[in-house]
Amino acid sequence: MKAADIRPFRMADYDSVVRLWAEAELPYRPGGRDSRERIRKEMRLKRSIFLVAEAEGKLAGTILATHDGRKGWLNRLAVARSYRRRGLARRLVEDAERRLEALGLDVTACLIEADNSVSMKLFESLGYEKWDGFYYSKRKSAGS
Repeated sequence: MKAADIRPFRMADYDSVVRLWAEAELPYRPGGRDSRERIRKEMRLKRSIFLVAEAEGKLAGTILATHDGRKGWLNRLAVARSYRRRGLARRLVEDAERRLEALGLDVTACLIEADNSVSMKLFESLGYEKWDGFYYSKRKSAGS
């Protein structure tokens, strides 16, 4: 099987990305932050680095990196089952990190749910340190 190529997300990838998120059991909010319109807007604002991995004409992985000008955040890391355990998640993370660093960001963070030991091991192997603390959010709508 050919290695996947990593490239920027295009809106034409949207439906395939949503299917991959479903396969990876990532929460999907079609009425809010994951809607086609919101993602299109986010891409225009240039605060996001949305990458996809493509292999053999199929979407094999995704990662969405965002930033606030001070810190980068890694979100939506997903790899298709048939491409797992081949280093693709690592490549996606490292590519997103390089792009965030090129913007002058020294800190990159991610939030990992407590039961996601696979992601914890991956990020720890990449040098991420687990910190105690809590994540708070305020949402304008339930679908956000």
